[in-house]
Amino acid sequence: MRALVARTGSSTPVLQETSPESLAPDEIRVAVRAAAVNPADGWVASGAARSLLDLPDVVVLGYDLVGTVTDVGAAVTDLTVGDVVAALHEDRTAPVRAHADVATVPAAAAAVVPAGLDPAGAASVPLNALTAAQGLDLLGPAEGRTLLVTGAAGGVGGYAVALAVRSGWRVTGLARAADEDFLRRAGAADTVTDVPGPVFDAVFDAAALQEGAIVATRDRGAFVGVLPPAPVAPERGITVAAVNVRADGERLAELLGLSREGVLEVRVAGEVSLDQAASAYDRRTAGGQRGRWLLVP
Repeated sequence: MRALVARTGSSTPVLQETSPESLAPDEIRVAVRAAAVNPADGWVASGAARSLLDLPDVVVLGYDLVGTVTDVGAAVTDLTVGDVVAALHEDRTAPVRAHADVATVPAAAAAVVPAGLDPAGAASVPLNALTAAQGLDLLGPAEGRTLLVTGAAGGVGGYAVALAVRSGWRVTGLARAADEDFLRRAGAADTVTDVPGPVFDAVFDAAALQEGAIVATRDRGAFVGVLPPAPVAPERGITVAAVNVRADGERLAELLGLSREGVLEVRVAGEVSLDQAASAYDRRTAGGQRGRWLLVP
């Protein structure tokens, strides 16, 4: 059994042999079929997150996974062996996480992948879609208000655009001009390539521009960022929050359903074997790609 880890002093993740984890009553064991490489994984692997998150010298990697349930804890009643599930593995202290052959997660963090949705592609959904949905929750009801989404063509931003439009926001997406077609498919009413002045009722800063994005928020508006360890300081009466994503199997099931329906566009940049994980991390760091790289054990 193998898991991908990052060590202090090196930004290159490596595979190491691990022992099987014990199974708690409320957990499931999953044979991983695909796991997504997210910016958060690169942030942890590079060492940039160590001091902010107080991480140990050796960190096990991976948030998103899809796989087949091979065992269930005694208290699990809604999932069974053989189910294909997606899950967000949020425990950074776990001995094995999503970038592994086999992972153990709380049953409450998992949702069955609906028929008609490619299981591998579904591995790109949990972290990004849950972050988008939970971040939008912090902004309150739409009520026809205007919203700027930064990084609108990225993993979190793309989902935030589509979910916000569906909830009744009038959405403008900040992205490159080349991404306009994607943003229009997601439902954006307008697109911009530079951060405008304070004209929006709310800003969802999926690009983590921080102070560079709050300037687009009107006085007494609302701002949500994606860096809980480093929230933006409030100004001009703006309500400021930062989304700290949480595993939520029930919410994830809804988001997977929207992915199957095409409301949320699933984008995969490519697949590599778990043995070649370092190359996927390098490609993600290089940027310029849309969709997530998937690790396939």
